[in-house]
Amino acid sequence: MQLGKNTYLRGSNAGPTDTHWCVCVCKHSSAVDVRMDSSGKPSTAQIVVLATSSALTALFYSMYKSRATTVARLKEAKKVAIDHNLKNFLSETPGRCVPYAVIEGVVRNVKETLSSQFVDNCKGVIERLTLKEEKMVWNRTTHLWNSTEKVIHQRTNTVPFALGSHDDDVATTVRVIRPLDAADLDLETTYENFHPTVQSLSSVIGHFISGERPKGIHETEEMLRLGDSVTGVGELVLDNNLIKLQPPKQGLCYFLTRLDYESLLKKQGQSVRLWRILALLSGIAACSTLIFILWKKFVHHRQSKKERRILEEFKEQQKKRKRELNIEESSVSPTSCAICLSRERSCVFLECGHVCACAPCYDALPQPKKCPICRATIDRAVPLYNS
Repeated sequence: MQLGKNTYLRGSNAGPTDTHWCVCVCKHSSAVDVRMDSSGKPSTAQIVVLATSSALTALFYSMYKSRATTVARLKEAKKVAIDHNLKNFLSETPGRCVPYAVIEGVVRNVKETLSSQFVDNCKGVIERLTLKEEKMVWNRTTHLWNSTEKVIHQRTNTVPFALGSHDDDVATTVRVIRPLDAADLDLETTYENFHPTVQSLSSVIGHFISGERPKGIHETEEMLRLGDSVTGVGELVLDNNLIKLQPPKQGLCYFLTRLDYESLLKKQGQSVRLWRILALLSGIAACSTLIFILWKKFVHHRQSKKERRILEEFKEQQKKRKRELNIEESSVSPTSCAICLSRERSCVFLECGHVCACAPCYDALPQPKKCPICRATIDRAVPLYNS
């Protein structure tokens, strides 16, 4: 039975003139349940957590696999020394190239060089000038000022250069092709300066109103200087009489860094571990959420099955009671007490909410009193008044 608008319910201490609580009694069920039954479906928050953690797991795992593949290919790369025999070695190699090679050398200019705009006698082959705007932004969620930065201008200049041997007596060099395509282009910061924004009273008020407070402009200059030791990883090719290091094919990573080979390998290995840990943590979160949803579904199914079984047992007992009293099914009122089958139902059991018994039958229930429908413990009984 469902509770609605045509039945009145009030506290056990209420008198006949008190204001009644409005509750409807449906006449075609054997009990009344005032609780909202859980459907067993996952909540929106659970679905969002599961979808987000699953997507992050897929993303982190793909990054982990990509970095792990990069490290594996780096370990398999052939280490080639820059010496007098390099041309002969490449000429005897199939295709006159090494698909993935590691070379370590010193930066040398081919023709012209780049001079630092801020440091005297500082020459290089790659120069990157960057202007960043730094400001504080008001976060309306955390109610805190967060520091942010934005690149407002960046320019990179480069000239042709090569890698030579650390031995000055070796004239063999390797021309570096498309250095800006390198995945790990490691440049040295040669100049750095911060230009703070001049603040006035009106600007400060405006910044607080807008939620943005500029701090200033951060200016940096980075260079790959002549004489720097560089490790290059890519495709090593003998093109006519020119030895070139260029971006590799087959999706391999191109590296140009001031780290040595072992340090580069260690750095990439740390990146692999980071992505693996992130993938593992997000995977655990996704699995935990899924297990929790499935468990709640199982509990709900088991509870529903138990309630159906109890209700069927109750109906069987009720039919047996009717046969013992020689009472016809049609002669029993739908609102009769489910225990004595003679008096009208007159109380609501809390907290389960079932309406199935009269007051005398409730008083006759043994301690601890339990609902005859669901076997839940009865905390208190509230009188039911029909209008």
